[in-house]
Amino acid sequence: MRAKSLTLCTASIAAAAAVFAIQALDANRNALRQIVQDQCLAHWVQRREPAPCERVYLVGSPQEREGYALLADRKGGAHFLLIPIRSIAGIESPELLKPGAPNYFAAAWQARDRLATVVGHSVPRNAVGLAVNPMHARSQDQLHIHIECLRPDVIAQLQAAAGRIASTWSPVEIGGSGYNALRIEGKDLNGTNPFELLAKRLPRANHVMGDYTLVVAGMQFENGPGFILLAGSGRAGELLLDSTCAIAGA
Repeated sequence: MRAKSLTLCTASIAAAAAVFAIQALDANRNALRQIVQDQCLAHWVQRREPAPCERVYLVGSPQEREGYALLADRKGGAHFLLIPIRSIAGIESPELLKPGAPNYFAAAWQARDRLATVVGHSVPRNAVGLAVNPMHARSQDQLHIHIECLRPDVIAQLQAAAGRIASTWSPVEIGGSGYNALRIEGKDLNGTNPFELLAKRLPRANHVMGDYTLVVAGMQFENGPGFILLAGSGRAGELLLDSTCAIAGA
């Protein structure tokens, strides 16, 4: 009976933490940073419990605040956010381009397994998308990478364009908007930082990084696994994603 009471108490605490997180997000543009640093990190250090986050990965001491947290998006569905523990405003932050900077996109790709737990079955790599929104199309001033499925029409368009997308930036239209696309080879993103590929390979992008959105789409090319990286200065890349994972259930 006591064990049951403890379980109910733990569940109530977790539910209250989730409600607090949602209310905080509605209140201010620093809410994600506060949730990760003041709640998830603190709970992880104190008792190895990441709530209200799903996971906390800490490198070094808590004071150094290196690492990241994984948080379920408040809108629900198969939608998660990879958030640095360190205070980083967004895609425009110079910290992302410093030598030895953490590869947050690589960590986000590794966290895609959480999508399967929501939809109830594995999600193929070419159905997974990661996105960072530009400054003008975000509600939070703490870097966060959206982890979701890609929209079915976006997957079809990417597959149709895959053969002409090379390792140099080239224009492509996806989801009704124009992007620059880049082909990345390999099963993961270890050793490949999409922020660097945007800043160093797309002309003049390093001067206006905050104007860009970045989307990483998993792909299965004819010669093996890889990714298509999309960079655009119009709509938020998050709009190419689908938290219902409709394609995965087809």
